[in-house]
Amino acid sequence: MKKFTQGLLVVLVALFSMSAIAQSTLTGKIFDLELEGPLPGANIIEVGTSNGTTTDADGNFTLATIATSGQIEISYVGFKSVILKFSGNKNFGTINLAVDNSLDEIVIVGTGIVDLAEDRKTPVAVSTVRGKDIQLKIAGNAEFGEAIKNTPSVYVSNQAGGFGDSQIFLRGFNDTNTAYLLNGQPINGMEDGRMYWSNWSGMADVANAVQVQRGLGSSKLAISSVGGTVNIVSKTTNRNEGGFVRFTGGNDSYIKTTASYDSGLKENGWAFSVLLDHWQAHRKYSIGTAGQGQNYLFSVGYKPNEKNTFNFLLTGAPQWHDQNFSEDLEFYEEYGEKANDNSGFYNGERFSERRNYYHKPVMNLNWDLNINDGLDLSTVLYASWGRGGGTGNLGRGRIRNQDVGIFGVNEREINFDAIEENNIATADANGNGNFGDSYLRRASVNNHNWYGLLSNLNIETNENWTFNVGIDTRLYNGIHFRQLINKFGLNGYQDNFRTDRPNDYVITETFEADPWAALFNFADDDQRYDRNYEEFINYVGGFGQAEYATDNFSVFVQGALSTQSYQREGFFTGVGDGLGKSEKLNKVGYQIKGGASYQINDQHAVFVNAGTFSRQPFLDNVFANIRYSNALVEPEVENEEILGLEGGYRFQNNTFRVNVDVYRTDWGNRFLSFGTNLPLDEFGIYRFTDVTQIHQGAEFDFEYRPLASSFTFRGYGSIGNWKYEGSTPFTLQNDDTGIFLEENGEVNLTDVKVGNAPQTSFGAGFRVELFEGLSVDMDYNIFADLYEFVDVEDVVQAALDNEKYESVRLPSYTLADAGLTYRFDLGENRVTFRANVYNLFNEAYINQRNAFGYYLGIGRTWNASLRYNF
Repeated sequence: MKKFTQGLLVVLVALFSMSAIAQSTLTGKIFDLELEGPLPGANIIEVGTSNGTTTDADGNFTLATIATSGQIEISYVGFKSVILKFSGNKNFGTINLAVDNSLDEIVIVGTGIVDLAEDRKTPVAVSTVRGKDIQLKIAGNAEFGEAIKNTPSVYVSNQAGGFGDSQIFLRGFNDTNTAYLLNGQPINGMEDGRMYWSNWSGMADVANAVQVQRGLGSSKLAISSVGGTVNIVSKTTNRNEGGFVRFTGGNDSYIKTTASYDSGLKENGWAFSVLLDHWQAHRKYSIGTAGQGQNYLFSVGYKPNEKNTFNFLLTGAPQWHDQNFSEDLEFYEEYGEKANDNSGFYNGERFSERRNYYHKPVMNLNWDLNINDGLDLSTVLYASWGRGGGTGNLGRGRIRNQDVGIFGVNEREINFDAIEENNIATADANGNGNFGDSYLRRASVNNHNWYGLLSNLNIETNENWTFNVGIDTRLYNGIHFRQLINKFGLNGYQDNFRTDRPNDYVITETFEADPWAALFNFADDDQRYDRNYEEFINYVGGFGQAEYATDNFSVFVQGALSTQSYQREGFFTGVGDGLGKSEKLNKVGYQIKGGASYQINDQHAVFVNAGTFSRQPFLDNVFANIRYSNALVEPEVENEEILGLEGGYRFQNNTFRVNVDVYRTDWGNRFLSFGTNLPLDEFGIYRFTDVTQIHQGAEFDFEYRPLASSFTFRGYGSIGNWKYEGSTPFTLQNDDTGIFLEENGEVNLTDVKVGNAPQTSFGAGFRVELFEGLSVDMDYNIFADLYEFVDVEDVVQAALDNEKYESVRLPSYTLADAGLTYRFDLGENRVTFRANVYNLFNEAYINQRNAFGYYLGIGRTWNASLRYNF
């Protein structure tokens, strides 16, 4: 028995020794490449066991494994997990975790409303830009849209027009045909679908992320999307306490100051966040493009229990900015690339005929209800109240420097002092002016009230099936009129134009072109002139989605049905039938889309999606002369019909990912309108019906991020073939008088290239840490196959000459942007210095040509900021 006991002891010791020998010791450091800092608390688990550890305050870890070889999984909330192989003892060195493109961690409320690509397993063509990248690169004098310009098939243009005057094109479609959502709330204009980015200038400061879904996208709503969907996920109420202050400066006296504070979620379930901001500059790039604005956000959240979450958000970005418009190339050659003939001097100070001013507070209340483990309800009630407009000239008395014998660099600029002298000299005995002799500065006011409700019920019946059903309702009222801003020495303006007023009717009141004043101070009916009407749009839609998903396969189908009514009410007689309410017109629209994906293995996946849409026309296209008449277009404008097809391939491992997509979009029965200059300084509109466009192409993006390196390399590319197809009838209307001109007919647009956005583009960028805390990055872009705006007059003339119109190609160009980031600690808090240079090599290029001329690109600009986090 003694020998048996001794033998058993020897065996146990031997087994213990063998087990000890079988262990491996693994070490390393987990690092966040984006913030150039360690990740304390990251989890390291030996795959297939419960054996694991976490990183210390410096991101270091040591793990004694059970097996001599195998795999470890490294994970951290908000970052992509990494799996590494080991055999024996190993020091992995620095392991860089990549930020997870999933937005689950930053969508605090409204998770069922915000239509992110993560809402279903079947993928779409998507790119995500995180909020910290936006705030490093864009939170200054750069346009918000430039945050997404380094993604496939995205083009940003018209930045030289003024602060917030840029346009974004997605797969060749402009912003009227791309759906923009703020926390799930549609924000495209209800009347014409346009996006006025100056109204959303604060998004660079409040965005947690921007997700660009090209093509069919994952949105469940029956929204007006042809090119794709852009989801802006804004800051709401932060769960963690803290804040920051930031000071930014840039070219042309640009300054910006931002302060933000988050209380964090308290034990009683309450939390609040606040952000305030002010910016100003004497110009953006061109002469006469001064601007100034603020940005505010207030959010309060309440989580009384595990089932309910509430969040109230109020945000706005009041601003004014002077504008620069397109010109012919001869103008720039003679007066310089920064010339602007909207501008001049008045009483010794720079002054502009054209100013945009607007204030659009947006408020929403979110409620997330977790009914049970398989049932969630998300609801948002929202409202916005837009107030403001754009200034321009009234009367034929405009005087330029050359008109009073002043020649040279500024001869095309407006001489406002001479205008005032002429107004006084030509005024009647009461000091009043008239349209023929005088010049005044007026504003076209566009006020609106918009209310909406979105609700989505998410149902998970088992681990494979997921269903969504919901409603989308919107009530919109737009108010449009003109009022006086500057009288330039006159006592009043004699007006009976397009109204039933007496010939001697005089308007005397003026109003400020200021976004804060515009909230409550604008003209009453008796002080409005030229146009005075309201629009009413009521929209009700329902939607649903079903998805079946296993580990390797998923399939989904979506459907939506909506009805939209249009009505106009006029308060001036206009062209004869502009008084009173119009008949109400109703249009029904729908969408059906579906798709499937197959996960070949852990690294490879493929998918296909298809969809068809019947989209209601915009209100501005329904009425024959929306500004002055209640008459509907005849024949009645029908729905636009869209068919989309797309497929894609995905590859991803620990260090490299690549996405490849192909697409085709057929857009039929489209209504188009283009502006044109007419004699006597008047403006005309060409209207085309039954237009067909075909957009097809391929695109890719990739990212290489070595695990044990502080280097990241990324790239993208897109090749498209976007063109018109078939013949279309057209009409020409004088927009100033509302009269339809005799020139009309039919033109053949087959194979005419779609203009205003490059059909071929490539880009690449890198980021590297030079030493701890200091990193540099650079992006390089190539734009080619950029065509002019389709010149309607040339198309018509070609048709009359029995010729075929050929689109004119603009020169290709390249752009490089560079940045430097330095982070350091000040006590227990982090300080970040950031510097950006845009168009590093100061390349001259044409950015776009519209109906009236060319927009030149912006030369080299810069900004720098210092941010203190506490």
